[in-house]
Amino acid sequence: MKRIVLLLTALASTAHAEVKLPALFSDHLVLQRDKPVAIWGTADAGEEVTVKFADQSKKATASKDGAWKVTLDPLKTSSTPAELTVKGKNEIKLADILVGEVWICSGQSNMELPVSRVNNAQAEADAAKFPNIRHIAVKKAVADEPQKDITTDGWKTATNPTDVLTFTAAGYFFARELNEKLNVPIGLIHTSWGGTRAEAWTSKPALAAVPSCKPIIMGWEEHLKTYDAAKDKANHDASAAKLNEQIEKIKAENAQPGAQAKPVPQAPRAWENATKSQHRPAVLFNAMISPLVPYSVRGAIWYQGEANAARAVQYQTLLPTMIKDWRKQWGDQFSFYIVQLAGFGHGKVHPAEVGADDDWAELQWAELQTAIKTPKSGLAVANDIGEEKDIHPKNKQEVGRRLALQALVKDYGKKDIISGGPIYGGGETMGNKYVISFSNIGGGLRIRGEGELKGFIIAGEDKVWKTAKAKIMGGKQVHVWSDEVAKPTACRYAWESWTDANLMNKEGLPASLFRTDKWDLSTKGVEDPFAPAKVVAPKPAVKEEIKPAVKVEEAPKKKAA
Repeated sequence: MKRIVLLLTALASTAHAEVKLPALFSDHLVLQRDKPVAIWGTADAGEEVTVKFADQSKKATASKDGAWKVTLDPLKTSSTPAELTVKGKNEIKLADILVGEVWICSGQSNMELPVSRVNNAQAEADAAKFPNIRHIAVKKAVADEPQKDITTDGWKTATNPTDVLTFTAAGYFFARELNEKLNVPIGLIHTSWGGTRAEAWTSKPALAAVPSCKPIIMGWEEHLKTYDAAKDKANHDASAAKLNEQIEKIKAENAQPGAQAKPVPQAPRAWENATKSQHRPAVLFNAMISPLVPYSVRGAIWYQGEANAARAVQYQTLLPTMIKDWRKQWGDQFSFYIVQLAGFGHGKVHPAEVGADDDWAELQWAELQTAIKTPKSGLAVANDIGEEKDIHPKNKQEVGRRLALQALVKDYGKKDIISGGPIYGGGETMGNKYVISFSNIGGGLRIRGEGELKGFIIAGEDKVWKTAKAKIMGGKQVHVWSDEVAKPTACRYAWESWTDANLMNKEGLPASLFRTDKWDLSTKGVEDPFAPAKVVAPKPAVKEEIKPAVKVEEAPKKKAA
């Protein structure tokens, strides 16, 4: 018996003594060029670990808790596969390692959406012969405390169509554009989860330190105090059963000869236990971001916001808080590029009431403000490539290209291209017109397609919005007016979730929505995710003065208050 115990003890000691790397390190990985590169893992306390790569050899001694880390000196670009070795009491060899540009790809479903669901998916995958593009997917997980490792199937090369079909589409097309223009290896670390909120991707200390974000934590704490999982599941199942019954009834009616097809509601979502929810503050940061630190990267691309639209004004501080938090965790002011939410009908009537409150537009505004005010960031505008009835537009090729334009100009110094579309640069009233200036106009302002400039609304001091006419002047400004607004004081553009706005630059990149006013938005003050939806009071009817001998063109009539 004593011999068995001693043998088991020896085996346990040997298992613990093994040098180990986090799952992020596997064959085919890409290391970041031109920056110090961290390599870390675990071993027996006091064990000496040696890491060799290229012409470098670095040593570290495992701490009392078994953790060790070495930092390689900045590496030069290399498309030649190399071997990385880690040696202690055992040895690990990683093969086919490249050195290039590494980017984190994160967000919710529009970042998670795979190549298999884009336009011409199979053709795109079959054409993927890019051994220097690599992708690693972090498997979904939640955690109440920061974790040290992830679950993943490892790094994959963009050469096997079956693998490529599973890659994040926005990230893959971003990488393809960079690889083509820079001719360097590109590594993508894909960590996203559909339907999730920005606060779940942000550490709890970072949220707690910001007054407008702290209510998110408090809201969850209060909710869970009285939460009854069994009762919640029973209520969900009852509601789901009724909805499924309704869906089947509508399908049966639609199948009748001569029937006028009725819209079929979406199937009910699966029940989620709130105590384990992926929407809770920091749980995705803990499980899917923290374990990536301090892997050296060039930056991050971010496609998210749909799940935060009801709290769009809060997002103006929430998203910058998350960006600042990530940069603090890495100790690196890396680049951060945002996809502005694409146009989406949201099931609303289009065109909407002129100037109607729209939380989707307010979220797009928050993304624009973040990109403008946050150093080393940028915005890929997508209001022209959305789909009215699908929140997941399939043209991710163009999303990836527009993200790449940001990086090519701002990170890689390309001078012969422009990073994006026109951005509001200021406005003023001149007589009965509102004159708007723009930055990022490239070769000049243009109208997409045929016809007149669309998407502009203006208002006077009464705050009553009117559909406006607009005209490009000198390729650099837009003059906006309405015969119904004698003295305009405010102007907005593309302020609707599904819009026909058509201003762009000569390079074909669309202008972002904007507003010149500082009036309260409909989501102001909504900071608790469990607070009832804010009810916006109807606008009071405005008695308009009828002035004789003035020609007034017909404009969409405002709904009765």
